[in-house]
Amino acid sequence: MLSCKYARFSLPKKITYLNCAYMAPLLKSVEKAGIRGVRLKRNPINISPGDFFTTTRLLREAFAQLINANDADRIAIIPSASYGISTVAHNLHLEKGDEIIVAAEQFPSNYYAWERRCSEVGATLRMISPGEGSEPRGKRWNQRILESIGPRTRAVAIANVHWADGTLFDLQAIRSRTHEVNARLIIDGTQSVGAYPFDVEKIQPDALVCASYKWLLGPYSLGLAWYGEWMDEGKPIEENWINRRDSDNFSALINYTVDYMPGAQRYSVGEQSNFILVPMALKAIQQINRWGVDNIQEYCRNITSAAIDTLREKGFEIEELPFRASHLFGIRHPAIKDVDALKHQLLAANIHVSARGTAVRVSPHVYNDEEDLQKLVRVLFKSIG
Repeated sequence: MLSCKYARFSLPKKITYLNCAYMAPLLKSVEKAGIRGVRLKRNPINISPGDFFTTTRLLREAFAQLINANDADRIAIIPSASYGISTVAHNLHLEKGDEIIVAAEQFPSNYYAWERRCSEVGATLRMISPGEGSEPRGKRWNQRILESIGPRTRAVAIANVHWADGTLFDLQAIRSRTHEVNARLIIDGTQSVGAYPFDVEKIQPDALVCASYKWLLGPYSLGLAWYGEWMDEGKPIEENWINRRDSDNFSALINYTVDYMPGAQRYSVGEQSNFILVPMALKAIQQINRWGVDNIQEYCRNITSAAIDTLREKGFEIEELPFRASHLFGIRHPAIKDVDALKHQLLAANIHVSARGTAVRVSPHVYNDEEDLQKLVRVLFKSIG
């Protein structure tokens, strides 16, 4: 069982940071890795041709371990989730009358690429909402998504955990249904991978895309994507030198080739060997692997359970397990009409959360403890009188 890891971070003692879904703070070790990278770059004679490939390979291997992927060549290094999603959309065969299914109000990075692709070919982009009913919101939402998948569905592009309120989508059930209609399953793991268990072998998605700066505890402007075999002969959205075969032979780079590096490496961004960001991302994922994602999720569940029970007693609405994650969840109350105003009340108490739609979004991590959640409870109680 994990203990609080506050000392591993540089968060000020006066603030209560419950906002990892917005942006994770850097581990001290990750910060040091970035500084080492800056110092390395200030004198380029210290960077050898082999350095363009060594750390990126280690990063891909660490991410493969994190998601239980047996082949690190299936992983691409990307600059953002939108880049990774756009790469998939660029390679998905889509015709007029086809459908792409997304969850309502999901993050724009997993929406705009599909909107553009559908508009180009005359396909339909269907946004599925939870609807109304007496059953738990997450249960209704999952059922409506499953019911929406049909013969014209070409892909379901969805998160594991909804970014606004932590709703947990049943990826195994959705995968089973997409298999029945020969549709792709495209996962945006930005708000889950690193804090909520994800197993490529178990889920068998067609693509998994993750930004680094949230639950992977990494830097901004870097991410990772796992792509299935169906994309092995696809077209990248850019052409760069380092993704081509024999690119490690610098003296022969003008011997142009049509062949790419194996697996999904053709989809890695140009200048992927970022000597500052890549070591930072590597150090962060290595630490997550040592802690264990199951342990991180359990820790978040342990420090939030008492606070959630107390809030429910006062009429606050929080989705029941197993229809939400423990590292990210939304809080609603009938008396709260202005979520942004409530967010500012919390800021006045040095409590950092996000306002998303009708919910106060709370997203703790291993640097938090139970007292952080009790501080949140006290301010929320005051907000409803």
